[in-house]
Amino acid sequence: MTRRDPVADIEELFDRMDRELEKLGAGFDGPGLDVSGSRTLAVDVIETDEDVTVVADLPGFGGDDVDVELHADALTVAATREEDEGADPASENSRYHLRERRRGSVSRRVPLPAAVEPDGAAATYDDGVLTVTLPKRRPDGEDDGRRIDVE
Repeated sequence: MTRRDPVADIEELFDRMDRELEKLGAGFDGPGLDVSGSRTLAVDVIETDEDVTVVADLPGFGGDDVDVELHADALTVAATREEDEGADPASENSRYHLRERRRGSVSRRVPLPAAVEPDGAAATYDDGVLTVTLPKRRPDGEDDGRRIDVE
């Protein structure tokens, strides 16, 4: 008779639930929405033999609005956009019929598939697309976490 590990069973259940909720959230109004309907970041994580690259879509944000932090096993991407005073076309005599462009903030914690070297991290932001390149760590490296400047 084989003994089951209840902790592993629960972790597997949560992983399956996360995957299903992500699918469900994408079905509400297309990709980029979470289950509550609020905007999230769409990301790609690409791994090669030398590095891990995270590409995130952040349309409408300026480079100064984007904050990227690297921790031991994950990359956190956040962006905040305040409503511009003169940018709102609605005045006293007009009203919105549809308003999907929102001010506010978005963030996402992206688990990394491999250990990376914080000192070699580089980030660029061009036309609403953030690209963070993280060289893989040699097995003997240590990690204290690090903030990554976006250029």
